Amino acid sequence: SPVLLGLLPGRVSVFPLFFLALLLGFASLLWLQLSCSGEGPVPGGGQSRGAPRQPCLPQAPLLPAEDEPSWGPHRLALLVPFRERFEELLAFVPYMHRFLSKKRIRHHIFVLNQVDHFRFNRASLINVGFLESGNDTDYIAMHDVDLLPLNEQLDYGFPEAGPFHVASPELHPLYHYKTYVGGILLLTKQHYEMCNGMSNRFWGWGREDDEFYRRIKGAGLQVRRPSGITTGYETFQHLHDPAWRKRDQKRIAAQKQEQFKVDREGGLNNVRYRIESRTALSVAGAPCTVLNILLDCDTSETPWCTFG
Repeated sequence: SPVLLGLLPGRVSVFPLFFLALLLGFASLLWLQLSCSGEGPVPGGGQSRGAPRQPCLPQAPLLPAEDEPSWGPHRLALLVPFRERFEELLAFVPYMHRFLSKKRIRHHIFVLNQVDHFRFNRASLINVGFLESGNDTDYIAMHDVDLLPLNEQLDYGFPEAGPFHVASPELHPLYHYKTYVGGILLLTKQHYEMCNGMSNRFWGWGREDDEFYRRIKGAGLQVRRPSGITTGYETFQHLHDPAWRKRDQKRIAAQKQEQFKVDREGGLNNVRYRIESRTALSVAGAPCTVLNILLDCDTSETPWCTFG
């Protein structure tokens, strides 16, 4: 810049300038390394003060050699409900691509971006992701964007025996009740269809996974959870900081009573949506597909889908 050039002597050879550029580049890389959190939990119980800490992006993302026999026959659709949490997404996509590649898990990351003007509907987005994930995947992970697995012993393999709750109550940093199935849940596509997916009646934050637990039981399925994991509540890093992003926990009119009911009719069979666009992206070398999704709401059925 002119300011920096003004600080240099009148005659400077190219070699000192080259050395100065290298020095500045090294200092920048060092600052980035020190300012990110690495892949371990945040000191002091997993939560930071101030801005949420981000994991360092991998220096060289693993290339998925998925044609090797060691990767196995199954392919995972990682379904990530999303709205306006870009700083978390930039950390999540490369981290999960590297994590799953190291475990030889064939996978495709789908970012389910809700772009309509209704309240956030995590369950409907997962239904859409399931329907749009294609025939080359045979099981899904319902995966929160702000939850990163730190323990490589966690199983993301094909859950043939039934739904597998990776973020179990014994390990999740926040939610510890025994019927909890949120955060990260794996299901075969066949089992998800047996449940008719998730209810589309849950607008705003919370309760949709509790209703889905009842669907799992109603379909005659048994939830399984990790065993032999000794890292306790430090098994995951939770990126969300409530001081920075408030959750939509408002309960409007009949929603207070409806949130505890089982939806016996709706789910995969009646989710209403339109795909505005489908875009293939690479985040720090990690591939993903972003689906911009317009959900639809029947305000006579669920008037709490709007803030009005």
